[in-house]
Amino acid sequence: MLETSRINKIAQHLFDCHSSKLKFENLTKELAPSSVSDAYKVQQKLIKLWEHGGRGPVAGYKIALTSKAIQELVGVDKPVGAAIFESTIHQSPAEINLDSYLRLGLEFELAFRMGKDVPVNTRYNSNSICDFLDAVMPAFELIEDRDADYSNLDPMTLIADNAWCEGVVLGAPSCDWNKIDLSSTPVSLSFNDSIEKATTGAAMGNPLNSLAWLANLLSEQGRPLKKGDIVMSGSTLATKFMGRDDHAVYAIEGLGSVEIRIK
Repeated sequence: MLETSRINKIAQHLFDCHSSKLKFENLTKELAPSSVSDAYKVQQKLIKLWEHGGRGPVAGYKIALTSKAIQELVGVDKPVGAAIFESTIHQSPAEINLDSYLRLGLEFELAFRMGKDVPVNTRYNSNSICDFLDAVMPAFELIEDRDADYSNLDPMTLIADNAWCEGVVLGAPSCDWNKIDLSSTPVSLSFNDSIEKATTGAAMGNPLNSLAWLANLLSEQGRPLKKGDIVMSGSTLATKFMGRDDHAVYAIEGLGSVEIRIK
């Protein structure tokens, strides 16, 4: 377990790297977290630095690495959680400036909005977590990987670095989500006029599994989900790296669509 001073030093290093728009590099030597637990402690300290450094309050969370294939690629056996800041939430249709990023990636997801605080000291599953849901919506996640080398990606660094979450774009919320089988709802992506299709079950078999996993993780860490929090459940399609004038519309059958343009 790392001492607090070292956790603070690592978090400040990551904060400075983002501020200077430096390329993503794995944390090494005295800057390397020694465990998953320490990596999350660094992440929480980094979040505090960002809250006071201009990003404002946390308004939700994301779940990364939901597929077994990407977990094996990165070298982990479970997903990763990270924070979303209120200042980085955009409403559809959104126009995003590419110049704000080193390399902007787009992911295609179902987002949840929590209707009640989620109590700690309880283990949740895909059924019990439904009691705390208010609405769902199609969404994009904005990924800033800072031009990372995916062939040599350290999962501890990814966790500490808030899993590259740079914001979200949300479609209109729907409160009729419980009438839909989220394990197999068809989705479609129109990306510069090419079409891709999948189902919402591509994220951990059911986005509700992702939500329950995150609720348990955050409860263990003493930062449980709160009423109004937005939760991104994991991408149903491979990440797209964006160029100027790119246009994407992501639709979830029965739940509407979300739109983004890159300028």
